[in-house]
Amino acid sequence: MDYESLIQKTEQKLKDKFDRIDKIALYNQEKVLNAFIDCRISAGHFAPTTGYGYDDMGRQKLSDLFASVMHTQAAIASPHFASGTHTIACALFGILRPQQKALSISGMPYDTLKSVIFSTGTGSLADFGITFDITERDKSGFDKEAIKNKLKSENYALIYIQRSPGYERRKGYSIAELESIIKFVRQYSDAPIAVDNCYGEFVEEKEPTDVGANLIMGSFIKNPGGAIAPTGGYIAGDKDLIDKIGMRLTAPGVGMEIGSYEHTYRNFFQGLFLAPHIVAQARKGGLLLAEVLEELGYEVYPSASDDSGDIVRVVDFGCKEKMLAFCRAVQAASPIDANARPDPWAMPGYDDEVIMASGSFIQGSSIELSADAPVRPPYSLYVQGGMTYEHARIALKRCLSSLDI
Repeated sequence: MDYESLIQKTEQKLKDKFDRIDKIALYNQEKVLNAFIDCRISAGHFAPTTGYGYDDMGRQKLSDLFASVMHTQAAIASPHFASGTHTIACALFGILRPQQKALSISGMPYDTLKSVIFSTGTGSLADFGITFDITERDKSGFDKEAIKNKLKSENYALIYIQRSPGYERRKGYSIAELESIIKFVRQYSDAPIAVDNCYGEFVEEKEPTDVGANLIMGSFIKNPGGAIAPTGGYIAGDKDLIDKIGMRLTAPGVGMEIGSYEHTYRNFFQGLFLAPHIVAQARKGGLLLAEVLEELGYEVYPSASDDSGDIVRVVDFGCKEKMLAFCRAVQAASPIDANARPDPWAMPGYDDEVIMASGSFIQGSSIELSADAPVRPPYSLYVQGGMTYEHARIALKRCLSSLDI
């Protein structure tokens, strides 16, 4: 099949949607630029420190910058968060106390968080007597009736929402959907509302904290790191919540007053500055993938006609061999480790074998072009990222050829 002609035809069809994505990127770029100016960021804030880091200017300025961008009272933006899971875990342990209850209203949290919440004998929330209730999603998204019943019958210390689908076949929640459910929850509870914002930053002009969320959390090796930040994560929200979480990240009584970083902070500042543009590139690449694969008869979530609240596209291949072939083609079209062959394996924190393709400059970076999935029917592959639209386009053309099996 002439995949180049198909892609060219699809690009013309998507022109208006691409223009809309560019307008969102322009809005977010100005928002980020204004935050840099208002926070008076200077080259001195890139300087490394050692030891306790009492004189670490970059640590606090980076946090102030994230608070400004996310329109919150405070934030923790730190290279010491090892992953998105670690970031979220730190927030949960910082806020919740023994015998308290939290409620996830977006269904079961992502696979790696199950151990944080439910496992016993590992230092999990469950080991501290903290209960996490779940309301499953319904066909319309949030099951409002189930949420109302839970909130009327229990006194929850935290309401939790996962914006991205994880390994579910759904789209990421839009800001409009989050605003609606937050207003609904507020009718029955004044508990803090925390949103796992991974994969959702800069996809729209607003963030969850602009529409009522008290806390958002994310990873630097996804959207807000702009494919430059080498590690880390952020938590932004109400100051009283951030203060509690800071005591968990370091130690009670110390909080965010210490913490050195011997390497330059430049990558974190520069990554955030580039993030609105990089996210737009990833979104356009994902939109092209969705439209082309739908044209070829594959089911994609969300479909190209449906706006997504994050950068993830879920493709149902219905066939293990085709899913593995497409995933391996993503790796083969990557700038790093293109010669590697991804195979399913028992990855820590997951119930099924998982295959992951990520030939990225930052190991495991999901804002760079990558694909991953648990190997189970209906063999849905989760594709995200792409630092440049051009790379996503080239990779898609090569991946399409892998389906001719």
